[in-house]
Amino acid sequence: MKQLHRSDLFCWSQFDIERNIDFHSVAWIREQGNILIDPLPLSGHDANHLKNLGGVAIIVITNSDHIRDAEDIAIRFGAELAGPAAEQARFPLVCDIWLSDQQEIAPGLTVYELQGSKTPGELALVLEQTTLITGDLIRCHLAGILCLLPDQKLQDKTQAINSVSRLAAIGTIDTVLTGDGWPVFHNGHQAMQTLIQALDK
Repeated sequence: MKQLHRSDLFCWSQFDIERNIDFHSVAWIREQGNILIDPLPLSGHDANHLKNLGGVAIIVITNSDHIRDAEDIAIRFGAELAGPAAEQARFPLVCDIWLSDQQEIAPGLTVYELQGSKTPGELALVLEQTTLITGDLIRCHLAGILCLLPDQKLQDKTQAINSVSRLAAIGTIDTVLTGDGWPVFHNGHQAMQTLIQALDK
C-alpha cells in the first residue's frame, strides 16, 4: 500500500481502462482497529502489509457501486461491514452497521450523506475535519480539478450540488481523497469552492 499525506493513511489503486482513471481504496491505521474505505482486491504484498499494520476492524462501503472486494476482505480479516443506511433495503451485502448523516464511525471520522448521486444516500467521510474521502459523486479526472459524476448518471443534479456545497462549506478541508481519479493533497477547500463555482455557471 502507498503512504498518503498522513502517517496513518495508506491507499492502493487499480487503473480502469474504460474511464482512463485510477480507482482508489483508503486504509486508516489506528490502534483501536483499522478502517478500510471502498476496498479493491488486495495484492499479496498489500495484504501482508495490511496484516502487519494490524489487519482490519471495519470496512466502509460508500455506495452499492463500490462493493469491490469488501466481502472477501471482511471474511479474510474478520472485519465488520458498514454501508449507507439509505440503501439498506436493496444493498447487495448484509452489513453489520448502517451509516447515516453525521454519524461517527470512529472518533474523528464523520459520515456525510450525499443526495442526488447515482445511488441514494451515498457516503462521504471527513477525517478529523481536514481530509475528505469521497466515493462516486465527487471525483477528479484532471489532476487538481474536482468534478462530479456525469449528469446522465445523477438522480437529481440540484440535490447533488446542494450536497457538494455542504461539504465545500467545511473550511478546514485540506485534502480530498477521491474514490475515482486523482487525489487533491493540498488546498482541498479551495478545490471544492472552485468545483461549486463551476457548477453554478
